[in-house]
Order: sequence, then C-alpha cells, then structure tokens
Amino acid sequence: MTNQAQSKRINDIFFGPLERPALQWLAKRMPAWVTPDTLTLIGLFGTILIFTSYALTGFSRYFIWLASLGYIINWFGDSLDGTLARYRHIERPRYGFMLDHLVDCFGSVLIVLGMGLSPFVNFTVASLTLIAYLMVSILVYIITITNGVFRISSGKIGPTELRVFLILANTVAFFYAKPLFTVAFGSFTIFDVLLAVMGLALVVLYAVNSITESARLAALEPATAIIAQRKAEARQAKIEALTRKKARRQSSKRTHASISTAVSHRSG
Repeated sequence: MTNQAQSKRINDIFFGPLERPALQWLAKRMPAWVTPDTLTLIGLFGTILIFTSYALTGFSRYFIWLASLGYIINWFGDSLDGTLARYRHIERPRYGFMLDHLVDCFGSVLIVLGMGLSPFVNFTVASLTLIAYLMVSILVYIITITNGVFRISSGKIGPTELRVFLILANTVAFFYAKPLFTVAFGSFTIFDVLLAVMGLALVVLYAVNSITESARLAALEPATAIIAQRKAEARQAKIEALTRKKARRQSSKRTHASISTAVSHRSG
C-alpha cells in the first residue's frame, strides 16, 4: 500500500506531445497572483458553464457552442493547476490529489446533469455513461493505492481526449439534432449514440484493467505461497511454545532439586 504523495504519475495521452509543451508555456507566463487553487476554481467555473449551457439549449441550440467553450476553460484550469504547482515547486501532493478529484467528481455529475436537461441527450444514456466514467475513476484510485502508480491515461486516452470527443459531439449534435431512431422507451439522437460508444469503451477499459491488475497482483501474492507461509509460521510458533514449556519444566526440576538438597543438609 502507498499514498498518492509516493505514487508514480503516468499521463501518456494521444495529445500529450502538444499538451505538455503548451502547459509549460502557459505556466511560465502565469502572473504571480495566479495560484494552482485559482486555476482549480477556473476549471470549476468551466464546469458550471458547461452545465448551464447544456441546460439552456432547451431554449436555443446555439448555447451548445458555449458548452464547448466551457470544456476549453475547464481544460485550462484543470490541466494547468498541477503543472503550475510543479513549475513553481509548490506541490502539495495529498492536498492537490484530494481537491482535484473532489472537484472532478462533482464536475462530472454536473456535466451529465446538464446533458440530461438538454434536448440532445437521453438522460438514461448520459447517466449510464457517468456510471461507467466513475467506475474507471474508482479503479484508477484503487490502482494508485495498491500499486503506487497514478495512471491518468489508458490506451492513450485521458481527460483531454474525452473533452475533445465531447466538443466534437457537441458540433455534430448542433448540425444534426434530430432523433436518429425511436423505440418504445424513447428517442435517441446522434449525441446519444456517441455518448453510448464512449460509455461502452469505458466499461471495456474498466473490465480489461480490472482483470489485468488483479491477475498481476495475484501472481505477486499467490494464495499457495501465503498458505505455506501461514503453516510455516504456525509450526514455528508450536516449536517455540514446546521449547518454552520444556524450559519451564527443566527450571522447575532444578528448583525442586535445590530445595530437596537444602532440606537434606538441614536435616543432617
């Protein structure tokens, strides 16, 4: 077991070659009054903007462009806060890890709620996708604790790629907002299909990583070896108990012999 402060951080994403230099460039040019916490709040503002914009698309579908802007603002704050802390050497690993993921969890729920309030997305589809996302998030935290590896990305996909995917989904939905098909339990748009594909991919990712990591840990800690170790410890404990019992008996015999000798001398 380990904590996040000791964990190795892995963020091997598709857009990494573009994103990392851009974040470093931005971090070098941030004013002194801008702190990592300031950027976290900016990211949260982007999330609230996304939620509000999706909710307002019921009045005008043009608000979906504002939701896309919200994803960019969210990326700016959420991706740059940690980079700025590392650039200025003011990291607070445990605090940063906790705050970042508390905000991410709240933001994910808020975004999906906004999607569900829009005419573009079936609320059930959005909710199932959110469940899949939270499952993967929980798995990442579990792996961080058990393996000491904080893996932000998987298969070159990370939060940045998900934002890009959702911006593209917004664009497609704006130009093609009509339902693709209707069934007994509702109508579904192109956004629903794209979101369902994303949710399915997350479920597959969760299943593959769960099985892979569990098998790896099982190999490191085989049950037969643990049972053999427990048996060896039990045998050793039994031997030690018998040794102590034998030593007590011998000590008792010596004591009795000494007493008998002393009594004999006195009687003589």
